[in-house]
Amino acid sequence: MPTDVERWKSETYGNEIREHLLEFAEQGWESIPEDERDAWFERFKWWGLYHQRAGQESYFMMRIGTPNGVLEPGQLHVVADIADEYARGPAENPEFGAAYCDWTTRQSIQLHWIRLEDVPEIFERLEANGLSTQQACGDSWRNVVGCPVAGKDRHEFVDALPVAMDLHETFKGNDDHTNLPRKWKVSVTGCREGCGQGDINDLAFEPAEKDGRRGFNVRVGGGLARNEPRLARDIDVFVEPDAVEAVAGGLSALFREYGDREDRYAARSKFLVDEWGADEVRRVLQAEFVDRELETAGEDLREEYTYNAGRVGSGTDDRPAGGHDDHPADGHGDRPAGGHNDHVGVHEQADGNYYVGVNVLVGRMGVEDVRELADLAAEYGSGEVRLTQRQNVLVTDVPESELDALLAEPLLEDYSPDPNPFMRGSIACTGTEFCSLSIVETKNRQVRYARWLAENVDLPADVSEFHVHLSGCTASCAQPQIADVSLRGMKTRKDGEPVEALDIGLGGGLGADPRFAEWVEQRVPADEVPGAIATLIDRFRERREDGEGFRAFIERTESEGDLETLIEPSETSYEDPYMHNTKTTWYPYADEDGMDASPAPARADGTPLAGDD
Repeated sequence: MPTDVERWKSETYGNEIREHLLEFAEQGWESIPEDERDAWFERFKWWGLYHQRAGQESYFMMRIGTPNGVLEPGQLHVVADIADEYARGPAENPEFGAAYCDWTTRQSIQLHWIRLEDVPEIFERLEANGLSTQQACGDSWRNVVGCPVAGKDRHEFVDALPVAMDLHETFKGNDDHTNLPRKWKVSVTGCREGCGQGDINDLAFEPAEKDGRRGFNVRVGGGLARNEPRLARDIDVFVEPDAVEAVAGGLSALFREYGDREDRYAARSKFLVDEWGADEVRRVLQAEFVDRELETAGEDLREEYTYNAGRVGSGTDDRPAGGHDDHPADGHGDRPAGGHNDHVGVHEQADGNYYVGVNVLVGRMGVEDVRELADLAAEYGSGEVRLTQRQNVLVTDVPESELDALLAEPLLEDYSPDPNPFMRGSIACTGTEFCSLSIVETKNRQVRYARWLAENVDLPADVSEFHVHLSGCTASCAQPQIADVSLRGMKTRKDGEPVEALDIGLGGGLGADPRFAEWVEQRVPADEVPGAIATLIDRFRERREDGEGFRAFIERTESEGDLETLIEPSETSYEDPYMHNTKTTWYPYADEDGMDASPAPARADGTPLAGDD
């Protein structure tokens, strides 16, 4: 039988949700019938709204989709103004203040403490400036991701930006693709380094060449969620840029018709590909969903992929030492030695200008910093900024003559283009601060982990990047399986008391040879995790072979059967203020434990509603 969600969607879904959403907003939170709230909260996701966790009733997270991570000139100012005015809740975050923006691992933006009554005004301001929350969540096409410097990268193999933008325009709000069995995540990669992370998407277009023509090979069925990660599978199809839309629409329709609607857990494309196999997906796509003859795959560039690879030798700054280096007019010049693991640093664009990638620790910026970053982008560049899948921000179109002045700005001391490796490599999901699924606190904890590691642990001199991803549960929003050190929220008992804990995995990454982390330690009390990582780094330094990167070291150690010997949890000088929380408060940073102190639900002006209102 169809699930409750499928029944709710059959009654009202897609674009028509907006009318109901605006009516509820006009009448106030109390107008949503209590016995219908689960249904409406599920539908609201299609318009980018997630109801926050228990104890925060009447407040929502709002996600703004930015296709390929592109924020056009002026749009970041708009986001900062909206966050400043509407995303202030009844409590402050001790690290980030009362209002902030989260940059996500899918190049989107999240705001918190949004009240339903403010949604119409927010929608109006977003849409007047070319922004939208449409399908930022829900069972539909999510934000289309890709290399954040698509169209600007001087090492790009094929310009993927117009392809990504066309998919965004075609399938956002498209009634034929409104109601899919589950979320549908799409990546378009045109660079030589695999920056789109196609391997972990439901549908991936990756750079390839066939008979002298540049285009994309197609992969399907990737994803990380729960305990069932999959790498996308090759379906032996090559498409030129003008054919991408037809094939993408065909595969979306195939998932719409054949995806599982009776089991939400099994309703992801990865399970359909598991069941059918890549050959059958291709056959059905050709027979039922596309009119043109599908070409077989071309020669791909996957052996050149370096992004998020966890390998030694990634370039971080490709400014030429003595002026601009020569490269072909089409922008396909030689890459820095080793390629890029991310986009942090100073890098030359195809047009001779530069982009500056700044590190945003755990992807969160206070609203005043967001506004200042928007000012700097307008002053030194074109005003455009781009978001990456590693929760960082790029200021683009900076002339070489303006680089030194931009790099000297005080804001770049806090958001550095040359950060400590532990700061650079930290990613965290939303966590129990707002998420109903999360088991542990994440954002503030990973900030503290990164700072402690930066102050107390030394990596080998040739290791400039070290990825630590903290995900609050098995939903894997922080993409833990593709990190050097993977952390996943759990609970345990310590000294007889319940405490927050983390599973620890090692050696994940993408690049030319993608690999998921191997989970080696379970339910480590959160305050013993930094000690475990410190011991791990010590043993890496002691046992590595000449020039061996961390991921290669893990692979070798695993093959020798010694992986478990690398982890030894221990208490250190690190102190964790969130150990005891275990989701027993309405807000992890509340002064007092318990749900009774919650100010929610609240009216539009933030004043609490009495329980019998």
